[in-house]
Amino acid sequence: MRSHWAIDITDVPMARGFVYLCMVLDWASRKALAHRVSITIDANFCVEALKEALRRYGQPDIVNTDPGSQFTSGEFIEVLAGRNIRISMDGKGSWRDNVFVERLWRTVKYEEVYLKAYDSVRDARESIGRYLDFYNTRRPHSSLDSQTPDEVYFNSRPALPKAA
Repeated sequence: MRSHWAIDITDVPMARGFVYLCMVLDWASRKALAHRVSITIDANFCVEALKEALRRYGQPDIVNTDPGSQFTSGEFIEVLAGRNIRISMDGKGSWRDNVFVERLWRTVKYEEVYLKAYDSVRDARESIGRYLDFYNTRRPHSSLDSQTPDEVYFNSRPALPKAA
């Protein structure tokens, strides 16, 4: 089974100011594989999210991003190239190339972010983390035949061979 991930960044408003949210998403299941919240928009938090997803879920065949500086940085490219993961980059302004992440941003913002006014970065991290756990494990999706991303993700993976 081929796997395809998408990675993107969005801004998250807080009571005062804003933070950035980086997400690694599995295209087929819509599962949020890893995320990071940061006060800066450098490549480091994106690399951390990518490395966490790789550690927890293995290696995809392709990673899709936009051509932002975080995703064209040497450190980010090195993580992918060092594992022979193909890189697909959208054209500037081509939201359709990363439509599943754009849909996730809409969902996260309308069901979580816009309902809260986070007082601190810690509050934002914790609350978004709880929401993404809900999103993956308990929120059914009409595009997934009313299954959760976890149900689709884990039921579509080949079974591991049984130990003899």
